[in-house]
Amino acid sequence: MNLRTRINGQPETTIVSDDRGLCYGDGLFETVWLHESRAPLWTRHMARLGEGCRRLQMPVPDPEMLWREVQAVSTGLNRAVVRITWTRGRGPRGYAPPRDQQPTCVVSSAELPLPAAGWYHQGIRMHLCRTRLAMQPALAGLKHLNRLEQVLARNEWHDETVGEGLMLDLEDRAIGATAANVFAVRDGQLFTPALARCGVAGTARAEILAECAAATVADMALSDLEQADEVFLTSAVRGIVPVRELAGRTWPVGPFTRRLQARWQAAGLPPQVSA
Repeated sequence: MNLRTRINGQPETTIVSDDRGLCYGDGLFETVWLHESRAPLWTRHMARLGEGCRRLQMPVPDPEMLWREVQAVSTGLNRAVVRITWTRGRGPRGYAPPRDQQPTCVVSSAELPLPAAGWYHQGIRMHLCRTRLAMQPALAGLKHLNRLEQVLARNEWHDETVGEGLMLDLEDRAIGATAANVFAVRDGQLFTPALARCGVAGTARAEILAECAAATVADMALSDLEQADEVFLTSAVRGIVPVRELAGRTWPVGPFTRRLQARWQAAGLPPQVSA
């Protein structure tokens, strides 16, 4: 993968060893889909990043500055994924944040290969993860740098026919995939798990909820998924991915999912795959 990186506005590839993002995971990140130099979910990425900074009591970055950095690392790429990492910056030893915070901004991009068309046409198999998500309302919804739960969960399977893993919380509620949010359709009604205790509130999830105003956001047991007519995942990079199998339960790729995929592709969002 040919990675282009800028750190604090300069073409760099090295982070200092006392950066709090490296030492403590003290920071946030956004992963942005670009198609023909457009980022259709940019406003939602900036809103989530700003909210995360306010909740972590960090300086909020200037969206115009970030957009300039995104353009600088993605020039010439027709289809790219750009990661923005925003840390609290350098600091002395210990957990206490420095009084004078000087955040570190890392922006990197790589050309994104075409996704597997089968994921979008036939749906994916999902693994039911043993690793559970800890409940911490102070961090719930944020895309903070500590992703160790997801790392452990993703290490549970090495079967290339499995596309994702479903993660539950400590009380057996379905929360989402390791790198996506989950939706269920039953009797024409759309449902997605509440994320007040844990999980990441994805930008694609926010877009779907804005588009489908009648959707229900509530606690979701595994049995609620099993009783659904359709199940799909959402991600800013992967787009809308149907789920065809989980823990022995199978679903068709239904009409609700197909309509959303068509609308997203028309708006320049993934999946950008041929029929």
